[in-house]
This record gives sequence, structure tokens and C-alpha cells, in this order.
Amino acid sequence: MKIFVAGATGAMGRALVPRLVAAGHEVFGTTRSAAKRMDLYDLGAEPVVLDALNPEQVATAVAEVQPDVIIHQLTSIGKIDLRHFDRSFAATDRLRTEGTDHLLSAGRAVGVKRFIAQSFTGWPYARVGGTVKTEDDPLDPHPPKVMREGLDALRHLEDAVLAADWTTGIVLRYGGFYGPGTSLDEGGEQVELVRKRRYPVVGTGAGVWSFIHIEDAAEATVAAVEHGERGIYNIVDDDPAPVSEWLPVLAERVGAKPPMRVPRVVGRLVAGEAAVVMMTEIRGASNAKAKRELGWRPAHSSWRLGFGT
Repeated sequence: MKIFVAGATGAMGRALVPRLVAAGHEVFGTTRSAAKRMDLYDLGAEPVVLDALNPEQVATAVAEVQPDVIIHQLTSIGKIDLRHFDRSFAATDRLRTEGTDHLLSAGRAVGVKRFIAQSFTGWPYARVGGTVKTEDDPLDPHPPKVMREGLDALRHLEDAVLAADWTTGIVLRYGGFYGPGTSLDEGGEQVELVRKRRYPVVGTGAGVWSFIHIEDAAEATVAAVEHGERGIYNIVDDDPAPVSEWLPVLAERVGAKPPMRVPRVVGRLVAGEAAVVMMTEIRGASNAKAKRELGWRPAHSSWRLGFGT
């Protein structure tokens, strides 16, 4: 099939594009920077330079490619300041709202058969009930104020993709990425904070996180291209775990001292409400549906096998 990957030069794109090519697909990958054209050639994709927030450029590019599938992996995440969570994700929120709308409009015009979009399962589920959520569980109705715009953007993306009755709309809720090119890779932002002991366990550290190795996430995306039906899929490993469990392991794997522990009130003062919620209240996710319906299994069944690799 002919596949249009929007956002092909990030960590996910670099893992995904070669796998799509190896599976026999003809891949066109977008980048905003003309300087990254050669990177896309090296990955095996035909480069498409465009601004994803410019509807005319998106429409023209999709019309020229005439893809069978669009894969929306657009993000713009730089240094994250959890005290100002909304500012840190403002650019990505626009890509998840305006960018999604532009891609859907362009895809509809050429009759795209399948539209796959990146969402996130790391913190959006409601912080009540069980600690591991399925795709049928509700998202958080009352997120912290600084996280509302981000959750609204994810809701917009998911609702728009699933409402597109002219195509097979698939939403992949990825867990927290680790592995090459991610913030949990060697030299990545989170790893450096752990090494500097600036990544403490807040309160009880009971917030449950679900992770996924970037290569496993890419494999799941290929599976969605070939087998997915309309709907939402959690793309996570088999081992949701509380912060109090995984953060000390990460510190050990990267050669850092054990993380400090600070009371919840101190965490709120230093890092803000979003950080406290993520450390103490968020829920993990189940991958049972993705395994059952996509025929996918993560090679890294647990972050315990993959951290530091």
C-alpha cells in the first residue's frame, strides 16, 4: 500500500518508516525541515516537506501522493516544564487539533481507506477505580487545570478520527515511550533528570505508568495498518507499575543514585499539580485488545527488560 506518514522524522517515525518499507509498503514521510529530506531517504521514505498547520500545503501533498493510508504521528514536544504543562504541549495540541483536521480533510478528498492517529494513554484515564484501564474506560473528567488543554486536544483527535465514517479510523493510545531517540534513552531529558536526582518519588509514588518500547510501538502501528478495525487500541507493555517501583529501577539502570522521596506538598510546590498527579494518581492501561485484535505482542514485555537498552 501507499502510506503517508505525517511526522516521520521523530523517534516514532524513525522506528516506523523502515518497518513499513520492510513490509512492502511505499512510504511518503513528512518533515517541516528541508534539511531532513536526506534523513527520510535514508529511512526508505520519499520525503514531503510541508507545514502540517497549513491546510493548503497538506491538501496539495496528500492529493499528489494519493495514499491508501495516512498515519498521523505529528508532535512538537521540546523541553517539558510540568509546572507549565499547557505551555509545554501547546504546539503539539495544535497538531492534534488543527493538524488532525487538515489531514482528515485531505484524506477524505482522495478517499483514504485507513487513517491511523497517535494518541496517549500515559495520564488521560479517569483517576478513580482500578489501577489498569481498558479502552472502554472513561477519560479523566476533571484533570488538573494545566492539563485540560492537552486532554481536550487528545479528545478532539480521537473523536474526529473515530467519527470519520468515510474511512477506517484507528486511534493508537501509546504508553510512555522508551528506547532509541526518546526522553528515556541515553542522554534523554528524563534520564538526565534521574542522574541529577531531580526526579523524585512524590508522596507514595502510587501513580501507575504504562510504558512501551519505541520499537514495539512501531510494530503495533504496522499491525494496525494491516489488521486494525475502527476503534481505539492501548499500545503498552504487559507490566503497568507504580512510580515507586519503576523509578528506582530506572535510576539503577542508568547508574544514578536512588531517587529522593519528597512529600506530596513539597512536590506540588516544586513541580506543580500536574507532576503530583502523575506521580501519585494516574492509572495504567491494558494491552489485551491490541493483542487480541491486532495480532501483536510487545517484544519487550516489560520495561524491566528494556530500561537502559
